[in-house]
Amino acid sequence: MPEVTENKSGKITVSKDVIAQMAGFAASECYGVVGMASQKLQDGIYVLLRRENTNKGVIINFIENKVNVDIYIVVSYGVKITEVAQNIIDKVRYILEKHAGIPIEHVNVIVQGVKVIA
Repeated sequence: MPEVTENKSGKITVSKDVIAQMAGFAASECYGVVGMASQKLQDGIYVLLRRENTNKGVIINFIENKVNVDIYIVVSYGVKITEVAQNIIDKVRYILEKHAGIPIEHVNVIVQGVKVIA
């Protein structure tokens, strides 16, 4: 179900894929994020997604008139995970609410792994 906004000039429809892509790009720009991870964690192994597939690391759920966002990430070794997660929550909420006009109920960050960057 896409996000639909209606005004006197017409109707604006934003699909789930666009919302997921915006959230994925916002999250991947945050400090400490190595990249987006796939939603499926099999045998303790995550799959790091390439930049053009960032929306595959995001799940969008519509609940009444608000949106819940689940973001799957991989963080860099040595960063404080809670700080990285809070930065992602703040940035994704800001981008979607202020730039796209989409009301957000929750942004959930799921850390799928930690990667050592040499």
